[in-house]
Amino acid sequence: MIAEQDTRTIAETARKLRENIQKVIVGKDEIIDLALIAMLTGGHLLLEDVPGTGKTTLAKTIAASLGCTFRRVQFTPDLLPSDVTGIYFYNQKKQEFEFRPGPIFAQILLADEINRATPRTQSSLLEAMQERQVTVDIATHRLERPFLVLATQNPVELEGTFPLPEAQLDRFLMKVAIGYPSAEEENNILLRFERQDPLDTLEKVVEPAEILAMQEIVRTIRVEASVRNYIVNVCRATRSHDDIELGASPRATMALYRTCQALAAIRDRDFVIPDDVKTMAPYVLTHRLMVNPQTRLRGRQPEDVIREVVDTVPVPVESN
Repeated sequence: MIAEQDTRTIAETARKLRENIQKVIVGKDEIIDLALIAMLTGGHLLLEDVPGTGKTTLAKTIAASLGCTFRRVQFTPDLLPSDVTGIYFYNQKKQEFEFRPGPIFAQILLADEINRATPRTQSSLLEAMQERQVTVDIATHRLERPFLVLATQNPVELEGTFPLPEAQLDRFLMKVAIGYPSAEEENNILLRFERQDPLDTLEKVVEPAEILAMQEIVRTIRVEASVRNYIVNVCRATRSHDDIELGASPRATMALYRTCQALAAIRDRDFVIPDDVKTMAPYVLTHRLMVNPQTRLRGRQPEDVIREVVDTVPVPVESN
């Protein structure tokens, strides 16, 4: 049974993190909350938007706020898997092989423009994202927790890119588009960065150990049987929809379940409601679907199909 104090602690910590991140990131409250949800569930985030919208800045700000180790990898066509995971090299002084860890051995990894790397290099992240470990040669190395991959990709420029395969997309908890700021927000950005970069003076507000403790609490958020069935029915409906060629996997069902728990926690609730499912479904399920070519020709996108599915699946109601 989760204590009321536990959810209040998570909500208060989320508020502090949000306020700290907003010292650098102007607006984008919803995006910040989604990043917090990813951290609280131990998931990974795929940021898809045009260059210059703040994807890299968001990743750096999150790392600074948490006091986590941060590494950035610029993915390019000539990047090798060993450039990400690390290599064994022969130390002539010690007369033995030593492991030199790659940038993936960080608590927050920014995989910048991930779709510019070859599928072989992209797949080097799979084991780390799913199992929090890296195997090089015959040795397996555990990754320090919390471990969060923030990957970015440009949806406009397709030349020289390699689309992420479904297996890779399924490892991302959510896909989020940051979007352009409003006119007021863009003015505030100019004023905020006029004299100095606020990221240079940003201080951490939460220790990594606190995030790990909150991850355990989030898993105890109550999900009634009717709401749990609603989550399952939403995901199963994507597998039988006429416009969808490949529906949501059981991993997607689990992801939707966990993100709903985290959303309830940061909103200071110890239980999940159907509105949480409606809020999280587009972020969790859209990138995991493969719609029919005929559907795309009609101008319908996965986002449209998900909204239709959520609207048609019966919502559980409280019985008297």
